[in-house]
Amino acid sequence: MGRPPTKPARLRDGFYIEVRNSGSQGIRIRRDTREQMLLAADDYSRTKDVVILGEMKDDKWID
Repeated sequence: MGRPPTKPARLRDGFYIEVRNSGSQGIRIRRDTREQMLLAADDYSRTKDVVILGEMKDDKWID
């Protein structure tokens, strides 16, 4: 048992969506291209709530 990490986790470069059940905490899903992200968002939106977060590049959100 060690000390818990204090540094926040870094996100990899790519396109992110957040998928969740209504009323619960979501999970972030990364895709390499915008087209792949939109296809994944369409697939998950049939059964879950989907929020498109956008593109992450060099630890910064790009719209």
